[in-house]
Amino acid sequence: MNKPTLVVLAAGMGSRYGGLKQMDPMGPNGETVLDYSVFDAIRAGFDRVIFIIREDFSDLFKQQIGDKFRKQIKVEYAYQKLDDLPSGFSAPTDRVKPWGTTHAVLAARQRIQESPFAVINADDFYGQDAFKQMAKHFASKPSTSEEIAQCSMVGYSLENTLSEHGNVNRGICSLKDKLLITVEEHLEISAEDDGVCRGENLQGERIPLPKSSIVSMNFWGFPPSLISDLQAHFDRFLEERGNELKSECYIPTVIDEMIQSGRAECTVLETSSSWFGVTYPDDKDSCVSSLKTLVENGEYPQQLW
Repeated sequence: MNKPTLVVLAAGMGSRYGGLKQMDPMGPNGETVLDYSVFDAIRAGFDRVIFIIREDFSDLFKQQIGDKFRKQIKVEYAYQKLDDLPSGFSAPTDRVKPWGTTHAVLAARQRIQESPFAVINADDFYGQDAFKQMAKHFASKPSTSEEIAQCSMVGYSLENTLSEHGNVNRGICSLKDKLLITVEEHLEISAEDDGVCRGENLQGERIPLPKSSIVSMNFWGFPPSLISDLQAHFDRFLEERGNELKSECYIPTVIDEMIQSGRAECTVLETSSSWFGVTYPDDKDSCVSSLKTLVENGEYPQQLW
């Protein structure tokens, strides 16, 4: 089996955070959260990283982030562009943002041909064990049948992924025997004044959500053959919702549709790692404190690179 590739979704505009949080220093020596993810991926056995970024901050990203990894891992880039669409489609005139996480992964479609690949967010901390479990799963699934794609996902508890400073979006999962049965993206999730956690489903209904729910934090493992499925789903999405100014095509929605149609199985990987991230500016202090503790406990060296 070819060694796995890490695909990092780093094109986000950080509208809630107020800046490019994927490049914001968080660690004791100015490391970003992304530094720790790449470090963990390297020691788990990944041999290539593809950063999905925007062209307008490409030079800055390469100088501050990508160049520091070049001696440890093969580094490549792909650009998520609003007008990178299949033949026959075009973006609405007033649309500003690209088309979501599925569209972001497809930006690297020409670069993912032979090796299994993991997908992560640039601004989320997933932890050393999460990368180990993903690499272990790839090694145990060296091939994929043409009929059923063998996917995987690292799952975290909803209550451990909320922000005290505002709403968050999460993929809410149902499981059976460690296999993902359904996953549905929910938006604007928060613990409300009555203690109940609620969020909006994709039908716009605000519903209660158990705090113990397993959620997707966008740490996925895919065979290279999945690219064609992502493309087919994205084409259908554009046919149905391409005229909307803010519609997005989410990876959890694609995987859920494939599971329901019997075209994919998705193993939910258990991990001892803790997740944390920065959605809002006020989340930064907690992130900085958590990284400091991990370094002090010896889980990471004082100087990563």
